[in-house]
Amino acid sequence: MDSLFTQNLSDEPDDIPQTQEPVWILGRRYNAIKELDIIRRDIRSKLWFTYRKGFVPIGGCSSTFTSDKGWGCMLRCGQMVLAQALVALHLGRDWQWTPQTRDSTYLKILNKFTDKRSTPFSIHQIALMGASSEGKEVGQWFGPNTIAQVLKKLVVYDDWSSLTIHVALDNTLIINDVLRQCRVDSAATAEESDGEPLRVSSQWKPLLLLIPLRLGLSDINPVYINGLKTSFKIPQSLGVIGGKPNLALYFIGCVGDQVIFLDPHTTQRFGCVEQKIEQDEVDLDQTYHCKAASRIPITGIDPSVALCFFCATEKEFKSLCRSMQNELITPEKQPLFELCAERPAHWSPLDDVATEALGITSSNVLDFERLDRQYDTSDEDFELLG
Repeated sequence: MDSLFTQNLSDEPDDIPQTQEPVWILGRRYNAIKELDIIRRDIRSKLWFTYRKGFVPIGGCSSTFTSDKGWGCMLRCGQMVLAQALVALHLGRDWQWTPQTRDSTYLKILNKFTDKRSTPFSIHQIALMGASSEGKEVGQWFGPNTIAQVLKKLVVYDDWSSLTIHVALDNTLIINDVLRQCRVDSAATAEESDGEPLRVSSQWKPLLLLIPLRLGLSDINPVYINGLKTSFKIPQSLGVIGGKPNLALYFIGCVGDQVIFLDPHTTQRFGCVEQKIEQDEVDLDQTYHCKAASRIPITGIDPSVALCFFCATEKEFKSLCRSMQNELITPEKQPLFELCAERPAHWSPLDDVATEALGITSSNVLDFERLDRQYDTSDEDFELLG
């Protein structure tokens, strides 16, 4: 175990420091003095995926990969981010787990990650997709961008969630690319009124946004540290995938100059929770929830990271863009990434609407004050006024 890791040397875990500084967990602010139990309950409600052993070999009977110990940590971090997006979508960000939880929706989400070939987000599917599409042989370590690309390809097979993943490349988030990807035209199903078709707003595919970044060479450049901490404070935050070299971690929050993380480097037995009826299933369910998070200094993490955000609605995405502009980009001398529109050469009327919806001028400047004036922000679909 790395020397930077927080060690739990007593019965009382040293997961959250007793400090007056705010504790941020996936966009939520907590008081460590007054809300310690609430913080821990929130953290324990997150799905925690770790190394497993004893599952059916990945790649067929001739394969020796019946465990992902030593190589699957980034794959497990990817599972944690995706699972948290599914929980936020289907159960809500306020949902909390207890050992007695038998909610059918929760169990449906959890069972999508069971370590067998037939489940959509298993270690088997992730490893094999990495081999077929990203050139990563089974057993090879993934980086943040690789796991982002693999998850993007896998979610298209999950019709239940209709989730879409956008991976922003080259340190740039192109707003119109996201809008085109997430908007689903529902006009074809509109009913007629007095012979005239009703105008129906485009539907929105829930968005998991992943932004892979390189924030230095061997260490994080100090100029990025404030922005990285700020990213945990944005309401749509799903944390950061990162870690140490060859040691992936899922960062879910920060306090002071430390980051709080879930660590996949624990090897547990394989098993299926299914409907959580048998005692063995009840016991197994508890292995998917970490009793105590850990901390390391933010200066100690690897500079290769991926910022993660979830937007269930178009309104949430527009709010996220404003927060990014106002909190991550404008105040920073060296922002973590750029936010722009990128107007393509072949532009359709729908894309023009998308541009106006975000208040983007022809010079590619984001005018969010105009957005607020132009749209009724109390309405979830941002209906155009006048």
